[in-house]
Amino acid sequence: MPPSKSDRLSFQPDWRRWLEEIYRDRPLHPFEAGQSVPLYPHEIWVVSRGVVQLNTLHASGDEVLLGLVCPSMPFGLPLTTLDPYQAVALSDADLMRLTVTEVEQSPQLSKGIVRHLVRRMQQTEALLALVNQRRVEDRLRQLLRLLQREVGQETPAGTRLTVRLTHQHLANAIGSTRVTVTRALGQFQDAGWLSIDRSRHIVIHEGLETGLPTAAPA
Repeated sequence: MPPSKSDRLSFQPDWRRWLEEIYRDRPLHPFEAGQSVPLYPHEIWVVSRGVVQLNTLHASGDEVLLGLVCPSMPFGLPLTTLDPYQAVALSDADLMRLTVTEVEQSPQLSKGIVRHLVRRMQQTEALLALVNQRRVEDRLRQLLRLLQREVGQETPAGTRLTVRLTHQHLANAIGSTRVTVTRALGQFQDAGWLSIDRSRHIVIHEGLETGLPTAAPA
């Protein structure tokens, strides 16, 4: 049960900090990049720091990206009907664990879960919209712009994606192949729209919104 004072506090814009204050005696669960996050039927995770990737699998065994869970966003089995449903830390991450009962009994928790679940649903819709783009470059550019909004950090060099994404991650997200994505990223780099920093993170520059004159095959 959350502390009784939680229901007397006003709902703060930074829900993550509010949670950490209310549950300051509850430890956060650390996960390393690449580590699977266990999922339970009556518990919800909330990301405090880092990014978690949600996946499912086609019958063919192909992995499908469902979304990127960023700080303050919830995920867990109570919030999905998909099976299989997998969660993997895309970066080092700290997660808070809540029970469904706790959420149901606290208006603040319920409000926060709904608010950030809507944000996640909007992100998932944006990912689904990628499939309808015919050109690989258009799909990849739209995905990078989504990532720029969700996990981008402004630097003097441009907007740096705070998580390291492999070419295969990007290919899975847009329904293409790693080879095709590598070729499209090379075109983006040649155009000066992005670069790769020393730690292999993508840095996005001005001009990503415009199109390329030629299209790569899907």
